Amino acid sequence: MTGRFITIEGGEGAGKSTAQAFLARRIEAAGHVVRQSREPGGTPLAEAIRQTLLSAEGEVPVALTELLLVFAARAQHVAKVIEPALQQHEWVICDRFTDATYAYQGAARGMSTEVIAQLERLVQGARRPDVVLLLDMPPEVGLARARARGELDRFEREEIEFYYRVRAGYLDRAMAMPDRYRVLDASQDLEGVQEQLQSVADEWLNDC
Repeated sequence: MTGRFITIEGGEGAGKSTAQAFLARRIEAAGHVVRQSREPGGTPLAEAIRQTLLSAEGEVPVALTELLLVFAARAQHVAKVIEPALQQHEWVICDRFTDATYAYQGAARGMSTEVIAQLERLVQGARRPDVVLLLDMPPEVGLARARARGELDRFEREEIEFYYRVRAGYLDRAMAMPDRYRVLDASQDLEGVQEQLQSVADEWLNDC
């Protein structure tokens, strides 16, 4: 029995945490061990980097600093959490991974995709997600949901054009890698989103 590496992507307020918990319950019910994690984060050191990246207070990192911090946290996360779990044949479900870097730091911040790809190879080697679930919705809908949750972090305070670039970056990657990506309509209500999640989970479990 082998594990799988599943990542959940999407813009602000897309419902990634809720989707992650739903999928974990479904996969565990089928008898698999599931490790849930997130990025930036997943280890104490990576979580400390996350706090620096998301904080709306203090010095604002320039785009290159932001990119390097993201990959510093990822290096720790991959080495300490993702690879050990997969070696134990666990299923890993991660809230964001490198596709988020291409969307946020690449498409939205304007960082070179080749630089991102170089860091990706350095930090991850050949490791890539088996499946990327993209929870897609109009940026205005996601931002309204994020604001309803309460205080906004630094990434949730950008101008609306930033989130349009993020969404376009994600959709471009989904179009370029249709075998890896599954795009779900996250603008639906909770029941509708969970029906889509149930469908993709059933496909994975039937293939096991």
